[in-house]
Amino acid sequence: MKEIFIDQTLDLIGQKVVLYGFIETVRNHGKIIFFDLRDRSGVLQTVIAESSPFFEQTKSIRPETVVKIEGEVKERPDRLKNPELKTGAIELEISKLEILSQAQTPPFDLNDDGKKINEETRLKYRYLDLRRTRLQKNLIVRHQTNQFIRNFLSDKNFIEIETPILTKSTPEGARDYLVPSRLYQGKFYALPQSPQQYKQLLMVAGFERYFQISRCFRDEDPRGDRQPEFSQLDIEISYIERDEILNLVEELIVALVKKIFPKKKFLALPFPRLNYGEVMAKYQSDKPDLRQNRNDPDELAFAFVIDFPMFEWKEEEKRWDAVHHPFTQPKLADGSKNKEKLIETLKKNPQSLLSEQFDLVCNGYEVGGGSLRTTDADVLIETFKAMGNDQKEIEEKFGHLIQAFSFGVPPHGGIAPGLDRLLMILQNESSIREVIAFPKTGEGRDLMMDSPSAIEPTQLKELHLKIETKEKK
Repeated sequence: MKEIFIDQTLDLIGQKVVLYGFIETVRNHGKIIFFDLRDRSGVLQTVIAESSPFFEQTKSIRPETVVKIEGEVKERPDRLKNPELKTGAIELEISKLEILSQAQTPPFDLNDDGKKINEETRLKYRYLDLRRTRLQKNLIVRHQTNQFIRNFLSDKNFIEIETPILTKSTPEGARDYLVPSRLYQGKFYALPQSPQQYKQLLMVAGFERYFQISRCFRDEDPRGDRQPEFSQLDIEISYIERDEILNLVEELIVALVKKIFPKKKFLALPFPRLNYGEVMAKYQSDKPDLRQNRNDPDELAFAFVIDFPMFEWKEEEKRWDAVHHPFTQPKLADGSKNKEKLIETLKKNPQSLLSEQFDLVCNGYEVGGGSLRTTDADVLIETFKAMGNDQKEIEEKFGHLIQAFSFGVPPHGGIAPGLDRLLMILQNESSIREVIAFPKTGEGRDLMMDSPSAIEPTQLKELHLKIETKEKK
């Protein structure tokens, strides 16, 4: 007998098959019992009669029980067909049933979309929440999207390369998550905010076209639709101009949407390219929602925002900080990149500089950011100084990159669309948590695993750490 997924039974009328899955619903009609069997591919009605030697056993089955069922696929009579169900024209006549794992009653209904259920409860029992059809579809589509991206970029001579998760703490915008070293007392690794320096070093290494679906970590203050860890499509390319990067990303997204989200409609093709200053003046936002009808869930208003300022003032710290990150290539207000003028302006008037930063926006969200990178070590050093770093700090934090550039560095640039937010928009969800398998709350808590959590004193001792507690007032 064939062991198959439920959606494959449509072509197997008259054949005997073996199916595995969860019992979604039970309908006991006395001498006959109907079970709706669910696996990730769909739902199928199964039926067992009183004459079966397994009939008495089936009376104890509760919803969400895990079973193995053998039987024959049969066409339903016309009057009993269900046009709302993909497999509604067929059913499985059970000849043998085995209970693999009996289930308790779940804490909430799994047969609807789950949107009316308290989110904290859903996240506490996320492994149950993920059984519902909507979330299964979201994660299957996420897999299809990742697969499409890998094939698209591989066909354009990109190489997928993994970069380290344990790295060095460097200032790149947000706080790092720190990992204490047991072997090197008092020293720490950091989890990457992005693979920024590694992908630039891959350009120095001569790989020319790199990509990675990478995990990124940022220890930011709580925000409703942010996650401490997230996924981005990381792209870096040597010997390329800004518009070539934008054209590549647009081509990728258009092809992706046409393949996997064919009901979606683009407001404008090619994507508009909007000046930062003009966008801020018109929309008071650098991620404007350009849709003509915001009630239309299938309208996509993509655009690129270009010519950002290089620096923004951090009032609390009384210093200039990079709007994108310090590796972004600065340029003068007239668009030129004369080295001597750049360095002079970095020293005397950094707020006047523009940058080669570009953002991808869609429907009021930023879904990606990128830039051409600074590859001149002198300009890079002055950029760090303009942000408040002295020479010693620059050497300690970025000496490896500056040294690498001394051995010859191709001009390069890249972009990193955020996959969670992009998929949220494409799947008409209201939160990125709906497209992530095991998300955390907006406060950064994992309610299912109960983390962050305390660790054993012996672990602290091994790591040479002590916990300071605040005194109660």
